[in-house]
This record gives sequence, C-alpha cells and structure tokens, in this order.
Amino acid sequence: MGANVDLSVRIGNGTLANPVGVASGTFGYGGEYEGLVDFSDIGAIYTKAVTLEPRGGNAPPRLVETPSGILNSIGLANVGVEKFISDKLPYLRTLPCAVVVNVAGASEDEYRRVVERLESGCLDSVDTNGSGIFGYEVNVSCPNVHHGGLAFGTDPAQVERLTSSLRELTKRPLIIKLTPNVTDIAVVAKAAEAGGADAVSLINTLVGMVIDVKTRKPVLGAKTGGLSGPAVRPVGVALTCKARRAVSIPIIGMGGISCADDALQYILAGASAVQIGTANFVNPKTAGLVSSGIREYCIGNGISSLKEICGVAVD
Repeated sequence: MGANVDLSVRIGNGTLANPVGVASGTFGYGGEYEGLVDFSDIGAIYTKAVTLEPRGGNAPPRLVETPSGILNSIGLANVGVEKFISDKLPYLRTLPCAVVVNVAGASEDEYRRVVERLESGCLDSVDTNGSGIFGYEVNVSCPNVHHGGLAFGTDPAQVERLTSSLRELTKRPLIIKLTPNVTDIAVVAKAAEAGGADAVSLINTLVGMVIDVKTRKPVLGAKTGGLSGPAVRPVGVALTCKARRAVSIPIIGMGGISCADDALQYILAGASAVQIGTANFVNPKTAGLVSSGIREYCIGNGISSLKEICGVAVD
C-alpha cells in the first residue's frame, strides 16, 4: 500500500483533515506558538477557554510539577468573548487548521451568551480550512453558580439541558468536554448525545493536590488543581472505552498523549480523534509528530483509513 491514508475525521457537519488537535489551555490562541510549529500538521486548535467577561484567573502559584505530570489551577484566565473576537479570531482565521473555540461559563445563560456572540461575530459557514470557527467545545467542568457551585458535568440532567440549549444556537459542530470526576462518565456522555452533541471530548483533568511538607501548606494558590500528563493516560483510555460503549457519536480522546503509540491507544479504545495537551509544553511539535506517527502506523499495517481501527480493541 502507498502513503495514501485517510486520516480525516467527520464531526457533525464538518471534517477535520487529521485526527490530532491541541488541547484547550495548552496552546493559547495559536499565536503563542507561531514560528514553533507548522499549523498544517495540526487537525484542530482547541482554543484557550472563552468566557463572557475577561477573567484574571486564580491566585498564583498556578502550576506545579508532579511525577509524570503537572497540576494546574489557571482558573480559566482569558480575554473574554469581545476581545477574543476582535484580537484573537482574526489571526486564527489565517491558520490552515480547524479552529474549535472552547466555551466556559458559570450559568447556562453565560454559555448561551458566549455562543450567541461568537455566532454573530463569525457569520461565515462551517469551514474545515480554518478561515472561520469550525465548532465549539463546551467545558462542563465549570462550577454552576445557580446550583451550589457543583460542576455542570457532574449532573447528567444539567449536561443534557445545557447541550440542548446550545444546540438551538448553532449548526456548527458541538463538542461536550467531559470531566472524569464523576461516578459514571458513560451516563454523562449519553446525556450529551441526547442533548444533541456532535461529539464528546474526554478526559478533562483529574482533581489533585500537592502539599509542601516544609511549609505544611498546599503549593497551589487555589489549593487543588487539575492533574494532566502521562500519569492520567490509562484513566483516559479506560474512560474512552467506557464512553465508546455508551454513545454512537465520535469521541475525542485526551490525557497524557506524548507520542503516536499513546494516541493509538485512544483510537483503538474508540476515539475518532485525539488532543495533545501537556506534551505541548515539552515539545511544541508533538501534535505534528503524533500525526505523522499515526500515518506511518497505518501504512506499515496496511490500513487505508483510520476508521478501520477505531474501537477495535474494545468492540
């Protein structure tokens, strides 16, 4: 077989050129990596979170290294939707990869207002070449201020309701990003599907804490943070498998991917696409290397389309 391998991934009414994206919060708004990467090697940029108003984020320190990973407590620091549209989107429109905007909020109304503003600020049709917004990734790990501060993603009924509410606002691909900090991620994934999601992405970070034994205090300013990196990969792969058995929509796997073999574990467990997160801090070119590694794996094993091996380890 030649080098003609179909790595495209269909999400809703859009198609990603290849399955490897860069995860929200690890790649800024793209411009931060200009000159360091070839954006044509990336299937999609999942932007830093966008909220209705600008956010300064949590008190420092915000990052701490852990064995095989990091804890972060950035606190969704971002420029807000208006500055995103005026200052960040024009650059993102020039990139040759898809742009998926990560949306966050503290209430259903806030999520809706962000998506409504993005829709009105980007009136072009779905564009897989990145000249507009490809779709939205909805971060349901945010605390819901109207429901005691519990994260949206811990309540399947809230997930379905929020997804359905956002589905009314856009025809672009709608991806719900799931938290692993739940009893049964399959139930939450099914709720997202029932609400009209085109895909789910998982996993978001695991809750963790590091304590300085000298000061006898947590290292992070917010005390706890989100654990990411190689240490969480087995958890992400297992939960991808669980979600695969629960839903028929595409799954975008993430958590601890630093090479093609890591990504292939997610794909074999049922992910149609993957995201690179913490590894971007180690080597900004990781996404391109993973993408080329997946292609080489397919060529070496006589695979003409990535769809042939999606979920084969667990189906």
